[in-house]
Amino acid sequence: MKLERILYAEDEPDIQAVAKLALEMVGGFTVQICNNGADALEKVTGFAPDLILLDVMMPGMDGPSTLQRLRADPATSNIPVIFLTAKVQASEVARYQALGALDVIAKPFDPMSLAAQVRQIWGQHV
Repeated sequence: MKLERILYAEDEPDIQAVAKLALEMVGGFTVQICNNGADALEKVTGFAPDLILLDVMMPGMDGPSTLQRLRADPATSNIPVIFLTAKVQASEVARYQALGALDVIAKPFDPMSLAAQVRQIWGQHV
């Protein structure tokens, strides 16, 4: 399976812009930005992403809650998910992986290497 389409749920407009630019220009991906978890759940079926990036801390529905909702829906239950968060202690990462995430990318991320990090995680798991 080829990684081409990424849906990214992130509530910070500055981070949205940097990530979209990094993933599209550097990585060559098609990216759909969502403002929060509920927005991601609304757009996921129509966009049909190969991978979902989720910010952990978002107002309303946070990343872990969004992942649980994605896993509960047969239409989205198999889409790989990577969390982006500043909380990257081993216990936090283990908790996110226990929820079903492939891995965690630390924030702040390096825009020039974000696409490579995503590809590396994808390559290890998919």
